[in-house]
Amino acid sequence: MASREVSAMIKQGFISDPALSLSFSPSRTTLPRLCSPSSSPPPPPAESTRPSQNNPTLFEMMSEENLRGSKTMEESRRRTQRRVAKFLSELNSYSFKNGGLGPSDVRLTVVSTDGQRVSMDVHRRVLSEKSRFFAENLSQRREKGVSHTVEISECDDVEVYVETVVLMYCDDLKKRLIGENVTKVLALLQVSAAIMFEAGITSCLEYLEAVPWSEDEEEKVVSHLSQLELHGSVPEVLQRVSSEPSTSARSDGILMSLLGGVLQAKDDKARREMKTLISRLLREDSLDDDNPFDISKDTLYHLCNRCLSSLVLRLSEAIGTDDSKRDRGVLMAEIAREADNLQWIVDILVKKRMANDFVKLWADQRELAELHSKIPTMYRHEISRITAQLCIAIGRGNILVPRESRFSLLSTWLDALYEDFGWMRRAYKTVDKKLVEDGLSQTILTLSLRQQQVILLNWFDRFLNKGDDCPNIQRAFEVWWRRAFIRRYSDEENGSQLQITVCSYPT
Repeated sequence: MASREVSAMIKQGFISDPALSLSFSPSRTTLPRLCSPSSSPPPPPAESTRPSQNNPTLFEMMSEENLRGSKTMEESRRRTQRRVAKFLSELNSYSFKNGGLGPSDVRLTVVSTDGQRVSMDVHRRVLSEKSRFFAENLSQRREKGVSHTVEISECDDVEVYVETVVLMYCDDLKKRLIGENVTKVLALLQVSAAIMFEAGITSCLEYLEAVPWSEDEEEKVVSHLSQLELHGSVPEVLQRVSSEPSTSARSDGILMSLLGGVLQAKDDKARREMKTLISRLLREDSLDDDNPFDISKDTLYHLCNRCLSSLVLRLSEAIGTDDSKRDRGVLMAEIAREADNLQWIVDILVKKRMANDFVKLWADQRELAELHSKIPTMYRHEISRITAQLCIAIGRGNILVPRESRFSLLSTWLDALYEDFGWMRRAYKTVDKKLVEDGLSQTILTLSLRQQQVILLNWFDRFLNKGDDCPNIQRAFEVWWRRAFIRRYSDEENGSQLQITVCSYPT
């Protein structure tokens, strides 16, 4: 029930005799409008009689649909009546237990928006003690022996209003709410707030603070509490979904700790699961530009440098190891794990559009590339997947770096990618051969025509000797050929000329 709906709910007529009536409304700003009492409900629509035909007409089908709708509404009304009857029985039971209250002196009637009416005999003393709204308005007529009629009109949910009145007679409200669902308690809270039933407000807030919420319920709780503008226990209720500014300031440190924990995890299965989880959560965060809990670029690059240092150390150990030192198999497994960790961080960098600086950082790893060439391919091919990642991202336009940085990347790592491509393709079903080849082709074609020539002539020779174990980038070769010899956009005297020579990458 939204506040705007509550604002149209209440009209009270306090009648001491046929000649005298008194009406009032709550003073809360959320309930500014008085409403006329609703009339009795209209008679239910008469059921239409449809002639027996094999092919009913459109009118007959509409009539049948209306009839089904009427039956559904009637069934809902009956269920509400049964629940209301249960609450009224409970109310009578509370009144009997509190025999000192004496006979009832207020006739309270709740009228729904569709005209359903529920009347109950209640006590002014209870209403006045429990509700500031009733206390302020019932105090206007205190003549002994005078009965009052109170009507709450245009009520969206009769059942909730009746149950709220029952709560006013209950001694242990918290116990009474056990087993209710969050939606019902929010409705009770809203009515309690409307009539300023403080004990009801407190009990509902204590309930909401103690029970778990589903995601849908969480949104309802936050929305209702913000609309009601309550004070006191509300901040405590919302602590599970809101953080202090100090927590926001520590978010990068928290994320740093989480990411570092994943990189150092000893259980591979748990590490894979947490990588997937954190990647998904960070991806969700990136959809919100105002999200204060995003991880910083400095943190990610700190982790990158940690992985690079570890890779250099592990490769150096692997080259110099012998039977008297660490087990070679264990060492190679650590190399693969560190390369996998770095791939994960690079993927996050690409997703967050922070990978530009990593292209230059990776291109500058000449020591690592030299060590890489001395390790058996079966142990080192994970490292070449990082180069493939970057080429795919550059080819898609997700990384924007200067041409010389792109050429430097290929100068340092392209030979390694060529050598490892066969193992990458066979060892990992997740490696999309065509995706890698397209990314590499697009990256090469972003270079100058002379740089394209150097790289593609080198590839031409390798492909003829390696076949499927070398990336097939003949599409890039075709584009370069047309640019160089067919379209010829440059001046004739400065045009590119085919140079079939043994080439090395310029430094």
